[in-house]
Amino acid sequence: MMWKYVLAWIPMVFIAIANGALREVWYKKHCSELRAHQLSTVSGILLLGIYMWVIIRVWQPTSAKHALSIGLMWLTLTVAFEFLFGYYVRGLPLNSLLHDYNLLAGRVWILVLVWVTLAPYLFFLW
Repeated sequence: MMWKYVLAWIPMVFIAIANGALREVWYKKHCSELRAHQLSTVSGILLLGIYMWVIIRVWQPTSAKHALSIGLMWLTLTVAFEFLFGYYVRGLPLNSLLHDYNLLAGRVWILVLVWVTLAPYLFFLW
């Protein structure tokens, strides 16, 4: 039953890549790197939200617990992908990968992770 949600997660990678390209091509030309990161976080939340809303409408979870399980699975896949791809493919050091998790420095990437985790449940309730 969860396999379709695993497959539904894959396009989220491409949405995130497109959002990152938007940040690099547009946001960074018009504002600071930090502000571009923050704007990209907001646009990522919006774009992923639209996609997740469609998925939850098309493949409705059977219960609130199921919806929470979907969100936790998407969180796990997202964090695993980010760290495995960043470390093994891009060759980034761990401190570089952890950089966007520093809320005290204005890095708000963690809000995307919170959203990916809670959105299936919130859309299920809605």
